[in-house]
Order: sequence, then C-alpha cells, then structure tokens
Amino acid sequence: MAEKISTILITDNKRLRELLCNYITEISQFELLTDVNSEKTLFDTVKPDDKAIVFIDMASDKFKLTEKISDEYCNAKIIAIKENPDVNFIVSAIRAGAKEILAYPIIKSELTDILSRLQNLFSQDYQKQERCKMITIFSNKGGIGKTSIAANLALELAQITKENVALIDLNFQFGDITAFMDMQPSFDISYMFDNLNVLNKDFLLSTMEKYKDTSLYVLADSPYFKPSKQISAKQVTKFFEVLKESFSYIVVDTDTALDAKTITTLDHSDMVFLVTIVNLPALRNCQRCLGLFEKLGYDDSKVQILINRYMENDEITLSDVETLLKKKIYWKVPNNYFALMASINKGVLVSEDNPSSNVAQSYKDLAINVADTVFRNKLVKKFAPESERRIESILEN
Repeated sequence: MAEKISTILITDNKRLRELLCNYITEISQFELLTDVNSEKTLFDTVKPDDKAIVFIDMASDKFKLTEKISDEYCNAKIIAIKENPDVNFIVSAIRAGAKEILAYPIIKSELTDILSRLQNLFSQDYQKQERCKMITIFSNKGGIGKTSIAANLALELAQITKENVALIDLNFQFGDITAFMDMQPSFDISYMFDNLNVLNKDFLLSTMEKYKDTSLYVLADSPYFKPSKQISAKQVTKFFEVLKESFSYIVVDTDTALDAKTITTLDHSDMVFLVTIVNLPALRNCQRCLGLFEKLGYDDSKVQILINRYMENDEITLSDVETLLKKKIYWKVPNNYFALMASINKGVLVSEDNPSSNVAQSYKDLAINVADTVFRNKLVKKFAPESERRIESILEN
C-alpha cells in the first residue's frame, strides 16, 4: 500500500475547513490530520522530514508562517489559499515558499489537480515534466569566487523549490566543491563519464552524493589528485541530456579554460553567469568573454553579469562597469570576507553557517530571482491575466 501523505489545514474559516475536509477525505492517498489547525500544533505534531501538504489560509497575513514552514520542513508542500489572488500576492506567496496557489471559493476540480501534481512530486516514480533550467557559473579568471557562488546558489535553489537540483563540478583536476561542502563522494565525475553508456536517472541518483537532508545532488571531481582526461563535446552533450531528464535545475561550476567541454556546457546552458570583481584586469577579461560569447551566437539574455565581492565604496562604480561592458549588471554579491572564510574553513556553506549575513541573503535572493519562472507565469495567467506584463518588474524589486 502506498504511503499516505499527511495533510494539514491552517485556517480560522469554519466553512473553508469543512469544505477542504470533505474534499480531501474523498482521496485515499491523503491522511487529513484534523487536530493540526494552528502553527503550534503543526510544529508539535509533524516532524521536519515528514512528507506533508500544508494548506494555509492567507486571509490574514501568513507570509512569515509560510516562510517558516518552508524553511523548517524540507518535505512539505505549501498551498496558499486566497480570495481573488492578484499578481502581488502570487509573487509574495511563491517567494515565501508556497508551491501552489488555490483561489477561494474553492473549485473541487482545481483542488484535485493541485493534489495530483503534489502527489506526483512525492512519488518515487515521479518523472519530471517541466523543462530543466541549467545555470553555468563561468569566468576565465581564477580566484574570484565561482565555486562559492555555484555551491550556495545550488543549495538555495534546492531549499526554495524543493525540487531535485544537480551541482556539477566540471573542473576535472582542481575542483573545490568537495572541500567547500566537506564531502568525500564515493563516485566522481570521471566515473560518470566512464559509464555514459549506462547513464540514466536511476544511475545518476544512486551515484551522485546527496547533500545532507536536502534535494541537492552533487557530482564533483575526486578529492584525490588524478591525471586530467580528455572529454569530448559529444560526451558532454550526452551527459547533460540525461541530467536534464532527471533534475529540475542544474548548476555547473566550470574551470577557467575555454576548451571543448566548457564551450559545450555553455552551449547547453539556459543562463550563464559571467562572474567578475570590480577591478580593471578582471573587467577587461570579462569584456573579452562577452566578445567571444557574442561570436558564439549567445543571446544577450542568456549571458548575465554577476559581480562578486561588491563594495559600495569601490572606486569603480557600477555605472562605470556597465559603461565599460555595455551591459546591465544582473546581480551583485556583497563582499563579506569574514563570513565566507569562516564557512569555508568549517567545510560548510555560508547559507548554513551564517544565514543572516548579507552574503547568504544575497545568495537566497539570487536563487529566488533565477528560479524557473514557468510556474509563476502560469499562476499569473490563471489568476491575474491583466497583470501579466508586470510580473518581471515586481520580481526585480
């Protein structure tokens, strides 16, 4: 018999509670916990790693509660209920951690569709339906923090979306992800490329190292030195084709060399973060990369500038950078040497070690900003079509 999914209702609306109870009890896959109807009883009754669906009535401001549940319950899927949800509400609810939006008064067919989708997410046999988003972190200059950005972004994506996220270290000889995350994986990326002929979803999930109790799967180079090996563009293409069938997000940390495997990775990416710091040599290198990417035919929206170690009082201003590169800056990660070095020396990510720091918050906001917009846009079209054109400007604020 399939495991039943705990279902929790948090509402003071008696009519809404009765209606949800009646609908949910008709579906055998869900176990309604009728005694859990408040924040206190939720945290007393449900364990942090339990599979659960939480309905939250948003008639009053429950965004902080939504965010708290999303942060503390890794396997919880939150459904936010709101009468006439508009675009501002949708964006705020998704940012807080809601997985679905349910309009009130409730239509039974819509509720059934939502529960069916969430049940599939919980299922072991779940086959990802949405298109994977692949994000590559690149710079042709070493030592500017690519690995920190890749690792923290991947972890935040996993925690925010609750979807399976792959973090790939394509630096075959001198990758740092194992050190940043204090991991000694049983299998490394070289092993994966040696077994491309049997590569599939089951193989990936059984050989990639799951990071703690998250939905982040890591594939890094061996923590021990190995001679570098030649990887063809065809092999890289095959590798990422299988990954895209198995994960909702892929974050790739590349080395600085623009060889065949790196260019093929960039070709297959939906978004490329070109990382730089604000000094003239780094910016000149960034400028050269932009010229190369233009020759490779990359769309202007595909390649985005990410400034690392940003300081407000830099002699070179953001306006100067944009003028030099002839391109808007997508994101800037603040300089916080002490927070980053403390986390690196402990072998944990700054998002875990010091989540309240400005740099950890920046990584979280970056993950929210780059998270797949298909779902959010679908909700906007459903609930607030007249506000559709405003979604991007709101998300940027």
